[in-house]
Amino acid sequence: MDQFQLSGLDIGIMLAYAVLIIGYGIYHGKRDSSEDYFLAGRGMTWPIVGIALFSANISSSTLIGLAGDAYKTNIHVYNYEWFAVVVLIFFAIFFLPFYLKSGVYTMPEFLEKRYDRKSRYYFSFITIVGNVMVDTAAGLYVGSIVLKLLFPALPSWQIILMLAIAAAAYTIPGGLNSVIQTEVIQAILLVIGSCLLTYFAFQEFGGGWGDMMAALTERLQSGSVASVEAARAAGHFAPSTAEEAFSLVRPGNDEFMPWYGLLTGVPLLGFYFWANNQFMVQRVLGARDLNHGRWGALFAGLLKLPVIFIMVVPGVLALLVYNELDISGLNYITADGTPCQDLSECANLTYPVLLMQLLPSGILGLVVAGLLAAMMSSVSATFNSASTLITMDFVRNIKPDMTSKQLVRAGQIATIILVVLAAAWVPFIEKVSDSLWQYLQLVISYTAPPAVATFVLGLFWKRASARGSIVSLLFGFVFAVFMLILKVYVGGLPEGEAPAGWIAALTDIHFLTMAFIMWILCLIVHALVSLSSPAPTEEQVNSLTWNRRLFREETEELRSLPWYQNYRYLAIILLLITAVVVGYFW
Repeated sequence: MDQFQLSGLDIGIMLAYAVLIIGYGIYHGKRDSSEDYFLAGRGMTWPIVGIALFSANISSSTLIGLAGDAYKTNIHVYNYEWFAVVVLIFFAIFFLPFYLKSGVYTMPEFLEKRYDRKSRYYFSFITIVGNVMVDTAAGLYVGSIVLKLLFPALPSWQIILMLAIAAAAYTIPGGLNSVIQTEVIQAILLVIGSCLLTYFAFQEFGGGWGDMMAALTERLQSGSVASVEAARAAGHFAPSTAEEAFSLVRPGNDEFMPWYGLLTGVPLLGFYFWANNQFMVQRVLGARDLNHGRWGALFAGLLKLPVIFIMVVPGVLALLVYNELDISGLNYITADGTPCQDLSECANLTYPVLLMQLLPSGILGLVVAGLLAAMMSSVSATFNSASTLITMDFVRNIKPDMTSKQLVRAGQIATIILVVLAAAWVPFIEKVSDSLWQYLQLVISYTAPPAVATFVLGLFWKRASARGSIVSLLFGFVFAVFMLILKVYVGGLPEGEAPAGWIAALTDIHFLTMAFIMWILCLIVHALVSLSSPAPTEEQVNSLTWNRRLFREETEELRSLPWYQNYRYLAIILLLITAVVVGYFW
């Protein structure tokens, strides 16, 4: 058990870091006005915007999810990361100008300007629910995993509540600026810690890249990899060589990401997460101007590319080095109530186990502190995002005469309520999926399609109407709730008990495929209802719908800038770099 315990030095570093980061966040908070509190005064420069986007995305939940999924399914999970680059470029070109020029605080507020108030209220509500179920609850879940391993005597509910309170401690007083300031520090520490982990993992392995590939092939062909053997037994694709394991494209019978899911579902989820999600877009809304917002988005895309080497590869190395490691001493209880014996039973523990096995004392405490801090950063960011929605989309409309300070106070109260709701949802995560990464993508796949359909049609189709928007949004919501209920029901069935035939048929559809199906259905519903209802006003269409004239005007404006400030040239360079990285692993 000693191999899984922290030294007194590590614990001291963790406590000191927690105190310092909370104090730093509170000290740098801005709360003089609602714009200061919710959007950091709209004064962020592009490096801060880019790092904030990156750190909010590569949070503790994503980090643990990436490593755990890489352990079980190899590097295909990186498809979500590199495709984010393509989405961020599209976002910078088409979506961001309309967001910033409209002066909105929230994504639902933009929908009101383009459609009507009903669309705003619906999307605000569903975004708040998504923030609680996906981002906040997942972050608390990750924190509870790590701390439960370190302090097994503490009940899980106490750990979750403690983490939620710690994250809220600097979010409530300081707002978005507190979140951003702490995110920058935590992103740097997280990247350094991940680089160190990859280095020590290769040292433990005792070889270089070529040796790793040879050893991986031998391990895959030995019959000792539980996930591979289970996939083969079920008739799914299972890699037999390292080259297949390190290929981003999988055949149609792959259980986790078939090639058609890569082409359809992955881009769809990416568009929602980066272009329509309040949690992420709020950071760009705080940019100093459009150029800084665009440069920041592209910078975030650049930061996503090395993720494969510092966050995905360690999961593969764990498969080589610690596949048979006995972790029963951790006394980690799985969803079925039994203690976990090895990583094949609980891949979510991959990253924490790597940390405790590989990093020396002192460095371990600092990296674990950074991991927990990243969790707090992610949770605090979603608290701020959701409280912004509650305050600006509901409270301000109910009481339009509220002062700026009163709005800030309402946001603080909303944060407290969200703390309680998120903590209460954490126990349901493992009932939906035993993989944290799959849980995150699964929930988004059911909630994203109607939103993406509404934003895309609103931006590119002048005929898209308010009635079409709300009908398609409600249709998608009902469908999503229905599917999630079925997933929770199936996940809660006793082992060996099969669901009814039609339930099995629906829940067996790959979530990436289901996301694309839902998106197509929402597009059809939106289009049909729009064509049978009154057209939107000229004001709604002219200022908030993309057209070629805007592109030509922007081209003229960009001619006055040097090439290194022209985001189009920067986007092309970024695409070329991405093509090189993706091409190597294709």
